[in-house]
Amino acid sequence: MVMSATGGRPRTVGKRFSAAGLTFVLAVLAEVLVFVGVAHLIGLGWAFLALIAVSFFGLWLMRHEGPRAWREFRTVAAAGGRPGAKLTRHAVGLLAGILVAVPGFLSALVGLSLFVPPVRSLAGKAATGFATRRMSSGVAGDLFGPRRVRVKTGPVQTFDSGRFDSGRVDSGPVDSDPQAPIEGEIV
Repeated sequence: MVMSATGGRPRTVGKRFSAAGLTFVLAVLAEVLVFVGVAHLIGLGWAFLALIAVSFFGLWLMRHEGPRAWREFRTVAAAGGRPGAKLTRHAVGLLAGILVAVPGFLSALVGLSLFVPPVRSLAGKAATGFATRRMSSGVAGDLFGPRRVRVKTGPVQTFDSGRFDSGRVDSGPVDSDPQAPIEGEIV
């Protein structure tokens, strides 16, 4: 260990790999191994030609999906709608094009699988969930519309005032009607 220049906390000398860095190294290693396997099956020259052809196809997909996504976003936004769902769908398509354009057979396979409608839908939902967790609820509401929440009905629970600084929480009576509106404030 080496002391820092300010005399504060010691820092560790050496390199640390983050999960993303390790994933990148493993992905590159997998791509190289798959390329060697394909080159062994069809020959080195044909493997390079196939890799170049797949990459050019990926560039064409990116050129096709990018402007299409921008036009769709502008159309929905100009109409006053919430562009989030269309935006994520086209962003997944653009990501698919990028994955196909990156030289490698595995990344191309993952990118092409994102064009399959059920896979694209799942990836869009995952991207929407990822985005809404990282932005404010106001921005998420403007992009994706109101959030859907699940409400659990059951007995009323009160909290001991000694456990919370804000005092006693009185939840009041509960309607037994599951369709009854729930009043409250989201903070």
